[in-house]
Amino acid sequence: MPLNYRRLSIVAFVDFCFFISFLFVIAGISSSAYAANQLQRVQAAGELRVCIWPDYYGITYRNQKTHQLSGIDIDIARELGKELGVRIRYIDSSFPQLISKLLGNECDIAMHAVGITPERSAALAFTQPYLRSDIYAIVSVNGSAVHRWEDLDQKGRVIAVQAGTVMEKVMQRNFTHASLLVVKPPMSRENEVESGRADAFMTDYPYSLRMLDKTDWARVIGPPSPFYESDYAYALAPGDDSLLTWVNLFMVKLSANNRLQQLAKRNGLEAILIKNPASRPIRKGA
Repeated sequence: MPLNYRRLSIVAFVDFCFFISFLFVIAGISSSAYAANQLQRVQAAGELRVCIWPDYYGITYRNQKTHQLSGIDIDIARELGKELGVRIRYIDSSFPQLISKLLGNECDIAMHAVGITPERSAALAFTQPYLRSDIYAIVSVNGSAVHRWEDLDQKGRVIAVQAGTVMEKVMQRNFTHASLLVVKPPMSRENEVESGRADAFMTDYPYSLRMLDKTDWARVIGPPSPFYESDYAYALAPGDDSLLTWVNLFMVKLSANNRLQQLAKRNGLEAILIKNPASRPIRKGA
């Protein structure tokens, strides 16, 4: 039977088209997988974009005179960059900007001791926690009516909190008699207390160290028993766990070789360090 060359040509052409289409599909899948892998993207770019709050003493603090950054998360970010083989680019952020900066792809990771809260957990992915802090009150040594923790939640008291921090919602729920003053820039909690417009402001352990180190008017009042402990971790945009998993493994390694403990001690934070970041249950703040 004679061959139908025309029919064979058509079949060959159709097969060729299917083959080309298949290659495009495979290429598309490979490209999408690569684009979705955040760890590979960071390595390819040679840069890790790290969001920080540059006013966080002992964590990610920028000296106003020298403009140098210091703190445990600056130290850890440097070690992380060396291990990953990339440079670190710091991006100024804040707690009110935390979610929008990460979801807007302005940074790859937020490394400024981010308190794990239900609201943040609903929008972001968190590493295992590495610090745990309670809440402390900062009062003035000059004629303050607040002498002990029990003096805080009283009628007529004005208690300041920083907008967007864990303290804001915790104090809204737990203080029922005092008036709450939510402070937003350019106002500051320190000025409200130092000026006498507020009786105290609420903060965490790292920031209380700043007040003791940098002022001569501040006094720290701690709760007589645990009041509201929160776990601190690093935050990332959800959807791709490649970088998250890598950072978790890196923190375990940092703790295992005692480097994490050294960095905590260097920054005065050994009292709130979670010794083994992979083994402690997470406590979520407000």
